Amino acid sequence: MPSTEPRGPRQIGRAMIWSFKGLRAAWIHEASFRLEAYLFVIFFPAGLWLGQGAIEKSLLCGSLFLVLSAELLNSAIEAVVDKVSPEFHELAGRAKDMGSAAVFMLMINVMLCWGLVLWQRFA
Repeated sequence: MPSTEPRGPRQIGRAMIWSFKGLRAAWIHEASFRLEAYLFVIFFPAGLWLGQGAIEKSLLCGSLFLVLSAELLNSAIEAVVDKVSPEFHELAGRAKDMGSAAVFMLMINVMLCWGLVLWQRFA
């Protein structure tokens, strides 16, 4: 359903409030999100420190944001699937597994980015 509200600072403020509510819900209800957030707090400053130049810093730090974003989307998929289909269904399980796989792929991306940058730095 399209929004009929005019766009502007008020709508941007509301969207920001909804985003913070989503982050809070993820923090409260998702152990995986909390673990990834703890790792983010450790590795983000390390990425800023280890990266030489804007591109390396962007790769090191940006890859961490992607994992958190994918975890939020995965949690949203799981919540909707559990609401729509509380009993086990093959397609529901497949959707949850694919969301988890997306997070996993981005974790591999983090390891690849960090590994290549650090390899270049210390090899």
